[in-house]
Amino acid sequence: MEPEAVAADYRQVQSGSPAPEGERPAVAVLLCTYNGAEFLEEQLESIRRQEADGVRVYASDDHSTDATPAILAAFRERWGEDRLVVHTGPGRGHVANFFSLICAPIEADYFAYADQDDVWDADKLSRALRALASVDPEVPAIYCTRTRLMNQGGSPLGLSPLFKKPPEFSNALIHNIGGGNTMVLNRSAMQLLRTVGHVDVVSHDWWTYILITGAGGRVIYDAEPSLCYRQHPRNLVGSSMSWRERFSRFFLALRGRNRAWNTRNTRALQQARNWLTAENRKVLDEFCHARDATLVPRVLGIRRSGVYAQSGWGSLSLMAATFLKKL
Repeated sequence: MEPEAVAADYRQVQSGSPAPEGERPAVAVLLCTYNGAEFLEEQLESIRRQEADGVRVYASDDHSTDATPAILAAFRERWGEDRLVVHTGPGRGHVANFFSLICAPIEADYFAYADQDDVWDADKLSRALRALASVDPEVPAIYCTRTRLMNQGGSPLGLSPLFKKPPEFSNALIHNIGGGNTMVLNRSAMQLLRTVGHVDVVSHDWWTYILITGAGGRVIYDAEPSLCYRQHPRNLVGSSMSWRERFSRFFLALRGRNRAWNTRNTRALQQARNWLTAENRKVLDEFCHARDATLVPRVLGIRRSGVYAQSGWGSLSLMAATFLKKL
């Protein structure tokens, strides 16, 4: 299906979408929680301080056994149910929990993913909305940023990597530049995710980057951080800034982890194939064919596909994984 047909389907879906209780908020914050009591209050307070108007939080708690449900209940009582809506998660991990919110009948002008342990800048959402307002609303679009890293106690650790190459499908196939905690989506992007539905992928944010770019959508990457990203032992996905972490990820990739991830993502993309542009379907086919080819056709096929990494270190990893058939 070509982009014109995709846009037409978005209009049809949007016009018939049911509204949630009350007036549709400008921004729906999709917050997933699980045993996050230690940091959750600070995160919620940072969301409360947002300069943007019309913000409603939809929290999905995945059967926490600590004080997380009590904290959510206290904030809901304090804020009112029109500002904080609490759901019960499916109990199948963080990806399924995020998909439960993505696919829920929640309507807004914009949607922001939120983790339970970060601290948002007061202008995080207002900056995103200004940037996304420049995009045709019928075009799926994502805004994402760098992050400031901090340790468990809140002390600064530096910045996340700065990505300078274009955010495109040929990059998204192997690497996610947008942390979910920084992502804000327009309605068209969310409708596309919902139309494709719950798929078996590595992470909701990487899938968002892959699908939106694959469908010819727009990604706005802001080099200015919008939040403090807390690093602690319970992080599901941490930073890759230290050399130790980079080497660890490099060797995990060479042991086959990334190949398994790519297999899951490409299978999901085949399910969403009709939503990709014709050009990106060719990129996907070339990439999939090359991954399973013998050495010379594999190397040539990856080059023809145009797939690229964002950094020299990433390019080295891509080259090594291609030669060792670990891509």
